[in-house]
Amino acid sequence: MLSEMHTPPAYAGGGILDGTPTRCVIRGGMEEGEGSGRRLGFVTITDVRVTGDLQHASVFYTVMGDEAHRADTAAALKSATGMLRSEVGKNLNTRLTPTLEFILDAIPENADHISALLREARERDESVAGLAASASYAGEADPYVKPREFDEDDDDEDDARG
Repeated sequence: MLSEMHTPPAYAGGGILDGTPTRCVIRGGMEEGEGSGRRLGFVTITDVRVTGDLQHASVFYTVMGDEAHRADTAAALKSATGMLRSEVGKNLNTRLTPTLEFILDAIPENADHISALLREARERDESVAGLAASASYAGEADPYVKPREFDEDDDDEDDARG
């Protein structure tokens, strides 16, 4: 499969620093299932960050499943790092092949935390809206000071003095 891969459009414009070709090569190598495919769970590569000098690539991934699946996948990726790096080197037309570092991405946990915070905020807003509906004013309904209105009699007295 890797030999049949074509160069992605982002790479044709010299966009190697955004990690797109590396991501395609790594994904292709993982799909072939060489080596430790049995331990490799359902993996999604979420991001690849390559340093400017192409010496190092950080590969962020997520795994569907429980903690055991994540541990098995991390072990499988660690044991397959050499094979995946050689595949990256074969398919990238660069002088250097980056070292690969696989990092479990915290996107699902962060998304769950944000969802919980939004749910809590929504519940608090509903409780505040319930309290506001049954509340009454402590003072007058319109607490702002209004300009004084003068009577015409007051104006006549001021003119007589002046």
